Amino acid sequence: MIGELPAMEKWQKVGGDIMDRTAKFPKSVRFTFSTRIDGLVLEVIDGLVIARYSTQRERPERLQQVSLCLSRLLALLRMAFDRGHLNAGSYEYLCSGIVEVGSMVGGWRRSITQARARD
Repeated sequence: MIGELPAMEKWQKVGGDIMDRTAKFPKSVRFTFSTRIDGLVLEVIDGLVIARYSTQRERPERLQQVSLCLSRLLALLRMAFDRGHLNAGSYEYLCSGIVEVGSMVGGWRRSITQARARD
């Protein structure tokens, strides 16, 4: 979309890929892993939207919450991989996307903090 934040555009792709993978998890873990992972995917997109429209003062805290959700996602995906619900290729691909979005969010947060320090 024109005018979208790069982190939001990337997350829509990565988040969609994550949800596509969790939809294929066995029924026995659908209400544990799938529900929690999918919920965090949605929390990240919500957090990015909220951060975009927050005041400069509130934005760093919102971005910190997004970073926390990304870390939680990495941990849950690792557990799903360790239990055989994700293959190595999917795990590496999804984690690299999460790390990339995390870097974007961290850069956004640092730019706000540095701008505040100059003011």
